[in-house]
Amino acid sequence: MSQARLQNRVLPTGDIVAAPFRGTLTGNRGILSFDGHGRLSTSRWKHKHWIVCTLVHPRGRYHGPQPARGWTPLFFLDEAVALAAGHRPCAYCRPDAYRAWVNAWTRAYGEKTGHKEMDAALHAARVTRNRTQIRHRALLRDLPDHAFVLHQDQAHLVLGRSLHPFKNGIYGAGIPRNPLDDDPVTVLTPHPTLRVLDAGYKVRTCLE
Repeated sequence: MSQARLQNRVLPTGDIVAAPFRGTLTGNRGILSFDGHGRLSTSRWKHKHWIVCTLVHPRGRYHGPQPARGWTPLFFLDEAVALAAGHRPCAYCRPDAYRAWVNAWTRAYGEKTGHKEMDAALHAARVTRNRTQIRHRALLRDLPDHAFVLHQDQAHLVLGRSLHPFKNGIYGAGIPRNPLDDDPVTVLTPHPTLRVLDAGYKVRTCLE
């Protein structure tokens, strides 16, 4: 089966779709099953440890879109998309990013927290039991770079003084955010992740 046909591309809205765009990172929520047409079953996770991984195994093996056992890869355009969907860095294949995440979490919350506690906090803030993304409202001027918001019913990345629309796996040209800074917006990125971004966690995106 062609990789592009699999329903394994994750959007900032939390939706998992079948799409041709390539991902620069992959992620793990456990073993998810596909039907004969590449569509996911109703399950969207098997555990709370939603992580962001490299495309290539640290030992140099490419796992492909359907490894023989252990997990089902999901693909993200970049880390900002993965964070908006509720994931956090993998300690095994991205140890530097994971340490930076833990350090930022510690600065944000005032104490060092284990991965199980972090994942529990993220899970409570990212999705409901019926697989609906949890969203909240905030003033645009209060949001850190690399957060995702809804603007005119479309996901936009907050970056510098611009909002960049995300559509079909690419970012569009930025629009000035100045006129919108005092407006409340719907935020897609989970609240704990916003705190980590505010505390200085550095995100790599396809725009930078």
